[in-house]
Formats: sequence, C-alpha cells, structure tokens
Amino acid sequence: MTETTYHRDGLSVDQQLALRTAAARLREEFDGVYGTETIERFLHSSYDQFATFSTVPNFLPLLAERFARQRLTALARVEGLRTDGRPVVLFLCVHNAGRSQMALGFFTHLAGDAAIAWSGGSEPGIEINTAAVAAMAERGIDISGEYPKPWTDEVVRAADVVITMGCGDACPIFPSKRYEDWVLDDPAELTVEQVRPIRDEIERRIRQLLDELSVPAQH
Repeated sequence: MTETTYHRDGLSVDQQLALRTAAARLREEFDGVYGTETIERFLHSSYDQFATFSTVPNFLPLLAERFARQRLTALARVEGLRTDGRPVVLFLCVHNAGRSQMALGFFTHLAGDAAIAWSGGSEPGIEINTAAVAAMAERGIDISGEYPKPWTDEVVRAADVVITMGCGDACPIFPSKRYEDWVLDDPAELTVEQVRPIRDEIERRIRQLLDELSVPAQH
C-alpha cells in the first residue's frame, strides 16, 4: 500500500498517517515471512471491512492493524511459515459481540500463553455487548477492549478447533477440522443477571475444552 493508496475519500490526514505507521509495524513484525505488498494488502482489506460499519473512524487504523496481524499470523500458520505447536481455537457466533467474546476472554485468561484463541462473527455487530462485558468483569476478566469482527478463510483454516455458537449454515466448514456446536442462549438485550448463567456455562465448557487439549488452566 503506497502513500497514495491512503488518499481516498473520507480518510483524514491523521488516519493516513496512522495506517502508514501500522503498515511499518507489521512489516517489521513479519519481516522475512511476508513482503510489503502482502502485508499492505491485508491491512488495506482489513481497514475496508471495518470502515463499512464502524462508528469510531479514528479507531479504524488500530482495528485494521490488529485484524491484519491476526490474519497474517493465521496465514503463516496455514502455509507452514511460522508455527509454534500451540493449539489454536476459533470461537464463532453471529455478531461476535457476546458469546464468542466471553469464550475468547475465558480461554485467553485460563490458557495464558499455552494456546491461541480467536473469535469472529457471521454478521459482526457494532460493539461488544455491555452486559457481557459487565458479567465478565465480575470474574476479573476485561473484554471491553475487544471488538466485533468477521472471520476470514485463513483464520478458519489455521484453527485446530472451531467452536460455533448459533451461526448455523453461515458457519464456514473445512474438511478434516474439529468442529463443536455449543448451544447457548444469545445474550443480546439481556441483563447482567440473565447473562451470568450463560457466562458460567461458557466457563465450564472452556475448562473442559482446555482439559481435552491438554492445556492446564492457569486459574
């Protein structure tokens, strides 16, 4: 992505600068793995995916950088260019705003650095469910910094286990991959009190999943 690529309608000077800075960080991080063209193509497409529905345009370059980093990491695993042997679990739901984000929060909290977890949605929402954020905070886990995002082919292909939660036929299916469908109530428009049982069931399932993956829970 050259400098002129950023000069599109709707992008401020600050956004252009932020994207150039993000591209530089990603080039340094993936040096020797992917070239500039691939890295900037992923950053560009990631930005466009969030630009269609984000209500916080100044935050878009950071979202794009984070998502591009995840996608490039996934692609490197799929292509065998960078792997560390840790299991990867992907949590999918419809809006990536409640169930999958709570599952991601528990998995990351309990697994630590022993495993990797990602999440995505078939129809990503605008923001994380506030009741889910509050319910997780009661357990000492902060998911307020997460954001709804779609899934991409490379992310699904890089996962060892794909956990689906209500996305039905929209959930991507790849052969020779372990899938589990967790039937859980959707926390959308529920109160914190109503979300707590869903949260607790997700934690139970996460602990069981970690045990099956031989990843010791750290808490």
